[in-house]
Amino acid sequence: MKLGKRYSEIKQLVDRSVLYDPSDAVKLVQETGKAKFDETVELHVRLGVDSRHADQQVRGAVVLPHGTGRTKRVLVLAKGPKADEAKEAGADYVGDDDLIEKIQKENWFDFDVIIATPDMMGKLGRLGKVLGPKGLMPNPKAGTVTMEVTKAVNDVKAGKIEYRLDKSNIIHCPIGKVSFGQEKLEENLKAVMTAIIKAKPSAAKGQYIKSCSLSSTMGPGIKVNAQKFIN
Repeated sequence: MKLGKRYSEIKQLVDRSVLYDPSDAVKLVQETGKAKFDETVELHVRLGVDSRHADQQVRGAVVLPHGTGRTKRVLVLAKGPKADEAKEAGADYVGDDDLIEKIQKENWFDFDVIIATPDMMGKLGRLGKVLGPKGLMPNPKAGTVTMEVTKAVNDVKAGKIEYRLDKSNIIHCPIGKVSFGQEKLEENLKAVMTAIIKAKPSAAKGQYIKSCSLSSTMGPGIKVNAQKFIN
């Protein structure tokens, strides 16, 4: 595939043989994120675990100190007082069986996050094959299956992100926008890396973090010295 002139130029700014200090990597990702729109800064972390084993799964959530730069649309599945609580907290959509049916029959996905009370999971679980691949299935570890509806909605609106392994044992997640600037991006990066390190499974052996890199939406990957977050 032929690279565009712009990409070829910014690629020259990155030395693929260098493990950059986190602050230098953040500075570089801003220099290479020069598209005509405000590019998202993505973090990619390869872990030394085997996601095929349940005791080596890495999944969780963290509230970014400065958010993601994007307001997420929240769907809350709850009944009675908890549904009222969700509406007061500012959820975009609130319902129960009616909205589950809408997802199932109308292929409706005008939301980014589902929060559900435990009593709703029996019916929602039947949509696992639809919601799972999209990363939308609520999960207690991520704080999206909970009776604390107000807190869950507030956390998502404040910039809470979920992280989880893909089939290649890599975590991909946004840490903000290029326009955030150096300090905010560094603080968001540190928050995510700290959470991932704390989530290390006891069954994981050997080197936990195999590699770590940053990139903007249209920019090249920049290798980050993850050891700086461990020491």
